Amino acid sequence: MNSFKRRLSEEVHIGMHTIGGRNPILVQSMTNTPTADVEASVAQIKRIASVGCPIVRLTAQGEKEGNAFQAIMARLKEEKCDTAIVADIHFVPQIAAIAAQWVDKVRINPGNYRNAHGEFEALIEQCRKRGVAIRIGVNHGSLSKNIVQKLGDTPEGMVESAMEFLRICKKANFDQVVVSMKSSNTRVMVQAYRMLVRSMDKEEMHYPLHIGLTEAGNHLEGRIKSAAAIGALLSDGIGDTIRVSLTEAPENEIPVAKVLVDYFTHRDGEFPTWDTSKYDALKYRPRKGANYPIIHSEIRDGYTVLTAISKNPTLEWRSNIINSDENKQYIIKRTYTDASLYDVAVKAAADMGSILLDGLAAGIWVDAPQLSIEDVEKIELGILQATRSRMTSTEYIACPSCGRTLYNIESTLEKIKERTSHLAGLRIGIMGCIVNGPGEMADADYGYVGAGPGKITLYRGQQIVERGIDQKDAIDHLIELIRQDGRWREK
Repeated sequence: MNSFKRRLSEEVHIGMHTIGGRNPILVQSMTNTPTADVEASVAQIKRIASVGCPIVRLTAQGEKEGNAFQAIMARLKEEKCDTAIVADIHFVPQIAAIAAQWVDKVRINPGNYRNAHGEFEALIEQCRKRGVAIRIGVNHGSLSKNIVQKLGDTPEGMVESAMEFLRICKKANFDQVVVSMKSSNTRVMVQAYRMLVRSMDKEEMHYPLHIGLTEAGNHLEGRIKSAAAIGALLSDGIGDTIRVSLTEAPENEIPVAKVLVDYFTHRDGEFPTWDTSKYDALKYRPRKGANYPIIHSEIRDGYTVLTAISKNPTLEWRSNIINSDENKQYIIKRTYTDASLYDVAVKAAADMGSILLDGLAAGIWVDAPQLSIEDVEKIELGILQATRSRMTSTEYIACPSCGRTLYNIESTLEKIKERTSHLAGLRIGIMGCIVNGPGEMADADYGYVGAGPGKITLYRGQQIVERGIDQKDAIDHLIELIRQDGRWREK
């Protein structure tokens, strides 16, 4: 039995751990404690590590946070914790040089650099001397003004942003580089990674990829949305390390990520090369005569059910549909024997996400004998919603929070859900801070964004409606704004 074949990439060393090459896909997470609070940060790193997470990232938005890494790394050494530590640099690129003195990897955002050269070239040389890896982390929500003016807030813009910095790394013969293309939109995310791989291949670049969906939310919705996007890429053989971003305690992300990694690691067969350029994840193209994708209880005459029998269901479905009569309406079906609602949801979303994002299926059928009919329907509708194929409930674009978040985003998300979950087709962004907030919730109808200690700014689309609202009143203001607009139907 052959192992599922991934895209071959360079090996990158992050502390005592290695990603890329033929190494296993590693999972990672991020703290949500204030980085300058050394004891709280170390305690949370240890909690995350205790559930099997080898790489943990911490925000470093300022000099105070950058300098805190010296004490954090010393404390972890005392505790004999070999977790690789990554500094997440935002706002001020110069903080990367401070953090790089201590950490195992620095993540930089090209959108924060006025010039791709200079400071970044100096950072490369500093990291080379210490053996520190660099992640070029492009965010859909924070592209540079130059890129947006040239290519727009698009996957093409994301790819160009990454390639500009990768070319500098290649010219400097620096290969300890990881790349990510984060978005809260599953279609944008998948398309951006696919385009990046094609661009890197053309220029003989083989850097490993960190994949993940930002602002996925929590509970069943967050798990399905993450699995649909990450699974689509793993089905393409893309991905060397993953993060499942949930608006929950960071340690809750690891079991979900491990289910995904294990699910793809142990399937047989090799990934066959196929031309993803023909499949634009940004444009859902139903096959001839199809209405929106349906769930299994809606199946009537005229549909053809494709039941997956191999351990590579996505490849099986894709091959059968692409090589078949275009006039047929296909329902993709697979049986899952797991008793856990979350495990069935994650596996089904990972299998079916790519087919839906590529517009190849007219419907899905999750056969889960150990789950109730109601739970199966929740999973099926959740997968359709996550892939933006059919909107039947409110979508919450909620960040997982980090040390930059100045309010309790987990409890806030729950309160907003309680008061809006009866609506359909609505998108609400709940963001911890302004770093990626306005950008990542670009297609949200409303935004609830942290603007300072205890203060919230409300958006309608991309327009600010109200600034500096006291947090205790902000949810009421959001609900009133939605009520005044009066254009949202109930389920």
